Amino acid sequence: MLRQDISATTIRRWRDELIHLLAAKAPRLDRALKKIARRGGEVVLIDGTLIPTQRRTGEANRPNYSGKHRRHGLHVLALTDERGRLVWISAARPGRTHDITAARRDRILAHLRAAGLGALADLGFLGLDDDGDDPVVVTGFKATRARRLASAEKEANRVLAAGRFPVERGFAHLKNWRILTKLRTDPARATHLFRALLVLTNIEATTGN
Repeated sequence: MLRQDISATTIRRWRDELIHLLAAKAPRLDRALKKIARRGGEVVLIDGTLIPTQRRTGEANRPNYSGKHRRHGLHVLALTDERGRLVWISAARPGRTHDITAARRDRILAHLRAAGLGALADLGFLGLDDDGDDPVVVTGFKATRARRLASAEKEANRVLAAGRFPVERGFAHLKNWRILTKLRTDPARATHLFRALLVLTNIEATTGN
């Protein structure tokens, strides 16, 4: 039974402490990838998403507006294994951040190569792996006004989309947490929350509840 003499400030402090403790259990990128490699995995799935936030007025909130999604929010990258189990989540960034920009800041390519893994990604990561080395990130083919896709390229895109489907399921599990419906736009606090929810999501998946 909840004691009536406990202040709201104390409850919020306990909540924040619990979130920080859980977030500290979230795996680092290099360790998450090496763990998959040790289990015999060959590829991971990578994607970026916008976590909607409560809109605030003022110039300070403009970076959080995503033109792609036409709403305010915070951008995060996530990696899943081939089954769609979340294995890592990035720091929260302003909503206007592009997937490829976030991937470069997190040095995704270097970490993949260090672990000996490949990755399946959508066209938001096109160009990430154009440095002349053996490619490890597969992004499919992009049509342009001047060039239509050949049948074989369209089929390759369909196969890639099917292979990437589990990452969408992983994001869906993360976004199911009701606490995200009241999310503010403080990236530092949001980062701790996202990583805490990653830990809880995987605990829930392991216990089957």
